[in-house]
Amino acid sequence: MGVKVYGSTKSTNVPRVLVCLEEVGAEYEMVPVDYDTGELKSPAHLARNPFGQIPAFQDDDLVLFESRAISRYILRKYKSDLLREDNLKEAALVNVWVDVEYGQYNGLAGAITYNVIVKPMLGQAIDQQVVDANLEKLKKVLEVYEARLLQCKYLAGDFISFADLSHFPSTYYLMSTQYKSVLDSYPHVKAWWEAIMARPSVKKIAEIMYKREL
Repeated sequence: MGVKVYGSTKSTNVPRVLVCLEEVGAEYEMVPVDYDTGELKSPAHLARNPFGQIPAFQDDDLVLFESRAISRYILRKYKSDLLREDNLKEAALVNVWVDVEYGQYNGLAGAITYNVIVKPMLGQAIDQQVVDANLEKLKKVLEVYEARLLQCKYLAGDFISFADLSHFPSTYYLMSTQYKSVLDSYPHVKAWWEAIMARPSVKKIAEIMYKREL
């Protein structure tokens, strides 16, 4: 049966899982789930993800959902150092910054890209007030990131970790909008992002994500 990832590479959560699979060199099958036909709410998909969301993940008889939990499982199974679990303090910092990505960063970047990228695809109008408000909030978060990245190259220390890679999908889409210049005011954040994008795993998955022409 092997490893299967159910979802769409256009999403932000599926690429997070795929990057981890690429990092560990695992073989896997990408199984598309069709938004337009209601497949997300089909009994077959709900059996994999009871919330009717993506991704869902299968490794033989194990079925998981929630992209960060899936990613941690992959990294642990293949004994990747991206979780730094051999060092209690480093592992704790990785977990802190994964939580920051989820709780402080991802929602703001996602609100911007949803309005700028997804709404026009659905024939809906951009809510500029929402974009502007979230952009201002994101700048406050980026100030914290800039201060952190003055101290070390990556978020958890002078080593790349899952905390950094977890930022990849939402930042990739943010950088495909007219608001990509937001990083110009935060040189250490910009250098950090460029280092993430230089990873072979990230380059490979970026090639199969949604492309938007400015």
